[in-house]
Amino acid sequence: MAGLSDLELRRELQALGFQPGPITDTTRNVYRNKLRRLRGEVRQRGEERLREEARARGEERLREEARLREEAPLRPRPAASSPRSEPWLSPPASGPAYATSGAYGDIGTSAASWFCQAKQKAALLEVLHELYNFLAIQAGNFECGNPEKLKSKCIPVMEAQEYIANVTGSSSAKFEAALTWILNSNKDVGIWLKGEDPSELVTTVDKVVCLESARPRMGVGCRLSRALLTAVTNVLIFFWCLAFLWGLLILLKYRWRKLEEEEQAMYEMVKKIIDVVQDHYVDWEQDMERYPYVGILHVRDTLIPPQSRRRMKRVWDRAVEFLASNESRIQTESHRVAGEDMLVWRWTKPSSFSDSER
Repeated sequence: MAGLSDLELRRELQALGFQPGPITDTTRNVYRNKLRRLRGEVRQRGEERLREEARARGEERLREEARLREEAPLRPRPAASSPRSEPWLSPPASGPAYATSGAYGDIGTSAASWFCQAKQKAALLEVLHELYNFLAIQAGNFECGNPEKLKSKCIPVMEAQEYIANVTGSSSAKFEAALTWILNSNKDVGIWLKGEDPSELVTTVDKVVCLESARPRMGVGCRLSRALLTAVTNVLIFFWCLAFLWGLLILLKYRWRKLEEEEQAMYEMVKKIIDVVQDHYVDWEQDMERYPYVGILHVRDTLIPPQSRRRMKRVWDRAVEFLASNESRIQTESHRVAGEDMLVWRWTKPSSFSDSER
């Protein structure tokens, strides 16, 4: 059947009484399945007809035998010398051959019941199979460019019911029975039943608004294009992450370099402050300065020009903090200078060069 051309497929369907629509890539498999079912139905009808004919012939034969048995007493008996007797003249046997008519009736009834159940199950599976294929194809088309301009992958229940009725000829009762089976089944059949609120679980058939396939069926070209798009997207994400990490590394290296430069500038500033305070103390010993201490802000204004004080503020603050905690030769004191309290630095000599020993 897979080797049939589109024209042969159309002729086969028309010969079986079905008028197909346009045969395209998306409908070819549907019409092939339809042809397979139609052939099966024709074969099944032929088998049923043969069974009916055989049953009718058997019933006719039984009626003829009963009629002959009823007419047998009215006919003259053959001569006694005749060793042959007609079968219908023999008395009815009391053996099991004639006592099992009731059993045959029970067997026929159970067989008919089993046959009806099997037929109902086959019809239900056919509806589920067609519904699964239809929803999978529609979901695949929606994922692959949406050529049919669908609003969503969730197909309205009336549209799905009309499609199943056109393809299989099933009634709405069979369609509702298929939906009921999906709701009551604990298996994943690949079909989602959704209501007005997609987040709520549907429990009854009357609340079903649309049907969606859990496994969209896409063509090879669509799968390749989606795989290529996914691969390209992942590569781009990888390079973006790599560029971000590279930029972050460059920023961290720049930050570390600035911190090192700032620390080096702080040490340079500490060295200059020590020289200024020490020179001021030496000048005081030579009576060239009035006080042995010098104001901290005066030292800052001496070492940092006005245009650089804002930029060098952090370096200066770190240098002052470093001197307060790590330099024992410079003491921080508070003195009143020009009527205002001011923090000052005083240079202190080692004990061997203190003023008391001079």
